[in-house]
Amino acid sequence: MSEMSLHPSHMRVFFAVCFCFSISFASVAGKPPNIVFILTDDQDVFLGGLTPMKKTQELIGRQGITFDNMFVSSPLCCPSRSSIMTGQYVHNHGAKNNSLSGGCSSSGWQRGPEKRSVSTYVKEQGYKTFFGGKYLNQYGKTEAGGPQHVPPGWDEWYGLVGNSRYYNYTQSVNGKPVEHGDTYGSDYFTDVLKRQAVNFIKKQSAESTPFFLMVATPACHSPFTPAPQYKNNFNTSRAPRTPAFNAAGGPTKHWLIRSAPHPMVQSSITDLDGYFRDRWRTLLSVDDLVQEVVSTLDSQKLLKNTYVIFSSDNGFHLGQFSLPQDKRQLYEFDVRVPFMIRGPGVMVNKTLQNPILNIDIAPTIVELAGGKAPQTMDGQSILPLLKSDQKSDSEEENVNWRTDFLIQHYGEGSYRIPGCPHLSAGVYNCWPNCVCEDAWNNTYSCVRSLSSSEDMMYCEFNDKEAFVEVYDVKKDPHQLKNVFKDSSKKFLAAKHRRLVDLVTCSGASCRSPAASESKDMAI
Repeated sequence: MSEMSLHPSHMRVFFAVCFCFSISFASVAGKPPNIVFILTDDQDVFLGGLTPMKKTQELIGRQGITFDNMFVSSPLCCPSRSSIMTGQYVHNHGAKNNSLSGGCSSSGWQRGPEKRSVSTYVKEQGYKTFFGGKYLNQYGKTEAGGPQHVPPGWDEWYGLVGNSRYYNYTQSVNGKPVEHGDTYGSDYFTDVLKRQAVNFIKKQSAESTPFFLMVATPACHSPFTPAPQYKNNFNTSRAPRTPAFNAAGGPTKHWLIRSAPHPMVQSSITDLDGYFRDRWRTLLSVDDLVQEVVSTLDSQKLLKNTYVIFSSDNGFHLGQFSLPQDKRQLYEFDVRVPFMIRGPGVMVNKTLQNPILNIDIAPTIVELAGGKAPQTMDGQSILPLLKSDQKSDSEEENVNWRTDFLIQHYGEGSYRIPGCPHLSAGVYNCWPNCVCEDAWNNTYSCVRSLSSSEDMMYCEFNDKEAFVEVYDVKKDPHQLKNVFKDSSKKFLAAKHRRLVDLVTCSGASCRSPAASESKDMAI
């Protein structure tokens, strides 16, 4: 596994594209297209997360476009999934972390953002809708309305109660709880979702109402349980020893990284190598799901008029900066995820470098369905990027695509960590060996700048140090060196002003390209 394949850091020339689409580009013979969206859980690209998925890369990536620079606006499940559903940054939809008190599937979410999620807009366009899998971490809990609550806009609902599981879970089937046990043939959740999705597709035909199908698999989230036929795959593999692997955070990293014991104890390294293998093994079942969904679309004569989208909710780390396993950090391994799309009119076997975000998924799906993305959405449709040689009736016109964006995380903490009595209150997710991956004041906001002329990250922490981290990602793709103290005051002031704009943006103001005042400045 080469460093270049894991960490593409040399930017290719960005594609010039034109903003000239009408929905006629996105359909066959004038019929509205079908849309399939497959979402994985915690799948990185930085540590080779796509490597085991040969079928998915062949059936979606090589038949369409792969975006190398797909980012999430928050590296945590519920905030990111809420952004995917609403097209909004976290500060606008309010689901700040994975807890009910943090807004995850809360009554406030259900009264507001959930009623303006992608399913409701697609439904308004006359689409039949299907959801299967993990929705939000607190979905279906008693305090969140129980499994009887079916989010608006979904005709067929097969939502997982709670967080990702492979066995021994409850699924809400159109509002009725259905219990599953630990038998592979009937209960392995990825395969259950495959069967449910395929059964739905088999009921459709070229003459049917167009449909939007979303499947959100548990893989490759913990507990990393592979299907039995794959339990011995990748037996000689181990987590990539990147330059940041088992590295000390040092004084230029924020306090949570500085506090991680270094070097990691051998048991943590042994564990994370096992997690790495099992994560890849769980993804083989997702690969089977993708293959069967695409095959069924083809057999039903639906594939030519169907968009198939593949992505994940956030990335993951395994040993970077001596953090054994989790997400929630600002670094590339946690915020970059896969994104592939195929469908009518989409370029084939192309790779694009334009930065796209999880908040772009909802407006893209709404526009693919023939609607207009609402102004309340902070993201922007990627339709203009899907066919770069398209021209308008009168003249060629370049898209003014984003050159920077916001990444946010609101830290979680606890008063007591079971098994770690020596830890102070306020830390969270402290395992294995009581190494903490989050805390109340692990709260930060970042401007990530990415264009043909700039590849930078500027982050401010809401902690007692008011800590700042700055990275020249082009020169330092592993983000080993914080260049804050080497940066000019003018550069830092410009990035701070841009961050202030982004953390308070809403709708169109989030889509405005960054001012060029920091361009060509010495850092």
